[in-house]
Amino acid sequence: MPEIRARLEARRAELEALDATARSATETVELDQARVGRLSRMDALQGQAMAQETLRRHQVERARIDAALRRIDDGSYGECLECGEPIAAGRLEADPTAPRCLACAEAAERRS
Repeated sequence: MPEIRARLEARRAELEALDATARSATETVELDQARVGRLSRMDALQGQAMAQETLRRHQVERARIDAALRRIDDGSYGECLECGEPIAAGRLEADPTAPRCLACAEAAERRS
């Protein structure tokens, strides 16, 4: 489990570093209409919206990482939250934050 914890913690640190850069792009767009054309302002607003969405996605990923770290701490990591069966090693290798086995994840996807 130490290698999984290290991988999750490294990804969390990477996200925090990326967010530090992205935060400046989410600040209020203030352009002088006399100097900058309408398309430039639209580009700036689009860039701002993309940066905000990136931060939101990183927040969701950090929450998944934190949940996986809690499962490691309480000894339930690798067990499906729905059925309690083991999550396949390949699934955890691909996504170490996976909270459900493939069958339960697919069932949850169909429900939503």
